[in-house]
Amino acid sequence: MDNTELQNMSSIKEHASDSPNRIPGTVTAPIVKVKNRMQTLERVAPKWISPLGILIILVIWQWASGSGFISQADLPSPLSILQAGVQMAQSGDLWSNVSASLIRIGLGYLIGALSGVVFGLWLGFFRISERIGIPVATALYPIPKLAIIPLIILWIGIGEASKILVIAAEVLFPVLFSTYTAVRNTDPMLVKAAVSFGAKRMTLIAKVILPAALPQIFSGLRIGAGLSLLVLVAAEMIGAQHGIGAMILSYSSLMETQNVLVGVVILSALGLIITKGLAYLESKLLPWKQ
Repeated sequence: MDNTELQNMSSIKEHASDSPNRIPGTVTAPIVKVKNRMQTLERVAPKWISPLGILIILVIWQWASGSGFISQADLPSPLSILQAGVQMAQSGDLWSNVSASLIRIGLGYLIGALSGVVFGLWLGFFRISERIGIPVATALYPIPKLAIIPLIILWIGIGEASKILVIAAEVLFPVLFSTYTAVRNTDPMLVKAAVSFGAKRMTLIAKVILPAALPQIFSGLRIGAGLSLLVLVAAEMIGAQHGIGAMILSYSSLMETQNVLVGVVILSALGLIITKGLAYLESKLLPWKQ
């Protein structure tokens, strides 16, 4: 044993003799601090970061518009947009357009989401239906739904039903494929365990497959929410007298940029509300993910 090893042994013994809780005849090793290498993967941030970021953007935007760095005609300031929104609300123009869009997107999204979940479960659970339905759905999914608006109007008219149907068709496919994929990827051991305990077909779907598929179903619902807003605006621009899309088109033809941005802000708020609502619903149905 060389001199270095003897010095290390003596330092360990001295450290052990200094410990008040040391058991006689034992040697206590020195405390070594271990670096937490998983710290970079921990997504911890205060809740005030999000509103602070939005506030900073609004302040910079207001400064750029107010100082003349950006032309008010091209990009009005947040305060001028707020004033325009208040004036539109007082005149009643805002509420009539927003209420028309809310009815359309509410019915269209609900019909498309429910249909997507039902058909996704059906195609994922029954093999014959899968062989017939998946090729058909795969062929129909890439077709732009806005391209068939004239055809839908020709079939069922230019009323509310055509716009609701287009929104529902846009929401249907992402929810359908998310549900189908989740059903097909369900753990086979869960299914075998349920069947071995005597679970019938509907019980197996309701108690095992659907709960296991819910996380991926919510992913499809969030994708469908964004697409529904895009189709809503386009459908209203093509064939509607009232609605957020029709309002944006009308004010843009009059070069009233602040009123156009009021519609854009409302669409952003609707997207945020839908996303937060889905996140809240997911937290209630899937508490183990929190």
